[in-house]
Amino acid sequence: MAHVTHLTLAGFALRLVFAAALVFATYNPTGYSYAHWLKMGNITPYLALAGMVLIIGWAIYVRATFRALGKIGLFLAATLFACLIWLFVDLGWLNLKNPTLMSWVVEVKLAFILAIGISWSHIRRRLSGQVDTDELG
Repeated sequence: MAHVTHLTLAGFALRLVFAAALVFATYNPTGYSYAHWLKMGNITPYLALAGMVLIIGWAIYVRATFRALGKIGLFLAATLFACLIWLFVDLGWLNLKNPTLMSWVVEVKLAFILAIGISWSHIRRRLSGQVDTDELG
């Protein structure tokens, strides 16, 4: 079995697509999300199954992101994206008075942070030559 030891742009894009799907399936401003489905109040096996799939996805992404970036790395990533949003508002590209647009921006930001977190070991190895491993046993 071949083992990929480096991160490609396609590999990062795939991680970003899965992170975005997780974030947008959980909530998005269109009205078609798990949060909206849950607000309808009719608990069904489909709702429970979808909820468990989302919880598992969040557990995988959040755990990997937290382990890879740590508290300081998460703070720095969130701050970087907050500064980018501030810049875009300052340039007039984003309007803080449009809550739907800002919701999309924050969700895209969250998806990027999750994708960076789950890809960080590959990125760090590429930049520094250091390899991350989990302790076994």
